[in-house]
Amino acid sequence: MKVIVLGAGVVGIASAWYLRQAGHEVTVVDRQFAPGLETSFANGGQISVSHAEPWANPHAIAQILRWLGREDAPLLFRLRADTAQWRWGARFLIECLPWRTRRNIAAILRLALYSRTALKALRGDTGIEYDHAERGILHFYTEPAQFELAQSAVRVMAEFGCQRLLKTPQELVAIEPALGHALSRIVGGDYAAEDESGDACAFTQRLAAHCVEAGVAFRTNVTVNAIESAGGAVSGVQIADAVHGSSTLTADAYVVALGSHSPKLLRPLGLNPLIYPVKGYSLTIPVADSDAAPHVSLTDDEHKLVFSRLGQRLRVAGTAELNGYNNSLNAARCAAILKRVEDLFPRAGDFRGATRWCGLRPATPSNLPCIGATLYRNLFLNCGHGTLGWTLACGSGRLLADLVSGRAPDVDPAAYAFTR
Repeated sequence: MKVIVLGAGVVGIASAWYLRQAGHEVTVVDRQFAPGLETSFANGGQISVSHAEPWANPHAIAQILRWLGREDAPLLFRLRADTAQWRWGARFLIECLPWRTRRNIAAILRLALYSRTALKALRGDTGIEYDHAERGILHFYTEPAQFELAQSAVRVMAEFGCQRLLKTPQELVAIEPALGHALSRIVGGDYAAEDESGDACAFTQRLAAHCVEAGVAFRTNVTVNAIESAGGAVSGVQIADAVHGSSTLTADAYVVALGSHSPKLLRPLGLNPLIYPVKGYSLTIPVADSDAAPHVSLTDDEHKLVFSRLGQRLRVAGTAELNGYNNSLNAARCAAILKRVEDLFPRAGDFRGATRWCGLRPATPSNLPCIGATLYRNLFLNCGHGTLGWTLACGSGRLLADLVSGRAPDVDPAAYAFTR
């Protein structure tokens, strides 16, 4: 079949790769001049199966109330006269119910484990390089109450196949010596030895190059204005670019992988996935002292931050801000991230040379992405991955390709269906 993939982030490119591997004629359309230049550009860098506990959990409401009024809060709701935000927030509260959190953890873990396996296979098949490291992920805590809460999540994840081994502060430092400076403040943590890290943007762009070699076509610097439909199916995609002006692209099947912008094109079709833009921040810091900067990827759950070593760069990313499609940098939030890094790893990097960035994560209230068919027989979704787009990209792309191809997937798609 001829398939058009809308979106050239890590999820869109993974979709294009697996669709092409399945034998389809694929065209990728994106508004940027190259792949991976939006939310995939400077994320936290973790392939974090161990980070499967969703933002919506029984402890989230108390945390949000505690953070109210703080400009540097790890999770910040900026209330707006925005129906989509209020609908998203109401569903978020429902997803905080214990039984729903447990169900969501199980579904996220299934896809994440599948995705990590798919990534390893893809890496073996292509030899793709992206500053990846297979040193696991350490979760560390500096507040006893947070560490106690984390232990219940560790037990739940173990039930569903993800091992996070509890560690003493001394054991954490033995795994990652750069934590030694903060040893007196660390109360405990856990270690997921199978997790990985790597540069999502480099992966996206290099996989896109493999896609081109395999015969995938790319239309870049193109604005997608509308999806046209007739008779219960998509009939074409209205696009515009500076060279050719307005035109319509047609195919046998269409995949929407536009991240947080997906709902804008879907709502006119009567499709309204609960995907809301959640702004995340990152700092990329040149490493000054290799031994003082972490080599093992770290998760600081209390501050909602992750740390990944990408060659001679330290990527620190996290926090969440619900403020519509506002993509401006907030100086206070960037400063809070930098302060935490300096406190933990004072000799690690050239902090004055840090590059600041923010991007809009396409979040659903449950943290479960939307993957698969819609009410239109040839329109498919692969969007809504929130903070786990890099972690879930390969599994989501492979699952999507199976569904488009009419093949039985290796993972039950029901939990990720648009109609769930």
